[in-house]
Amino acid sequence: IKHKYTGDPAALVFKDSVYLYAGHDETPAPKDGYQMHEWLCFSSADMVNWKEHPVPLTVKDFSWAKDDAWASQVIERNGKFYWYVATEHSTIPGKAIGVAVADKPTGPFKDVLGKALVTNNFTGAASKMMWDDIDPSVIIDSDGQAYLFWGNNKCYYARLKSNMIELDGEIKTIDLLAFTEAPWIHRRNNWYYL
Repeated sequence: IKHKYTGDPAALVFKDSVYLYAGHDETPAPKDGYQMHEWLCFSSADMVNWKEHPVPLTVKDFSWAKDDAWASQVIERNGKFYWYVATEHSTIPGKAIGVAVADKPTGPFKDVLGKALVTNNFTGAASKMMWDDIDPSVIIDSDGQAYLFWGNNKCYYARLKSNMIELDGEIKTIDLLAFTEAPWIHRRNNWYYL
């Protein structure tokens, strides 16, 4: 992807294609920092030739969000595509995690809850770190149980209900040496990789 600046890519393999989802950095030169208001979607059937799809999701699609299209991940379950995103909350200080849903991997996606799935006050970090709740990653285990992982400086996780849009139980942490951010969870054979 050379014609646009992208950040925090996440891949989804579905049927015969790979879908790449990324934030879109539109910061004009010579400014520093990020200006990311939307997420992008690209697909490829051969990992060489890539097709860009119309913008499937923006921060404005979340009525409760203020700005910042940060790291995200899309996962499929029962014919629906769930997009977990990190963005700035408009009324609760700090970043939050939202979830949007679509019938196709290319969207269009819609905010399924009308509120954030995770906010900074869930983890008790609202007064300490404003970007505690970022970089969501989701896995559906072989028994059908889905889990959401996220965090900055602390790695959080929680079970998701089968509807994929509600937490199922308490938020827990994993003590990882020198963890900063961007957890990514997957399983290969009988091993879990984080």
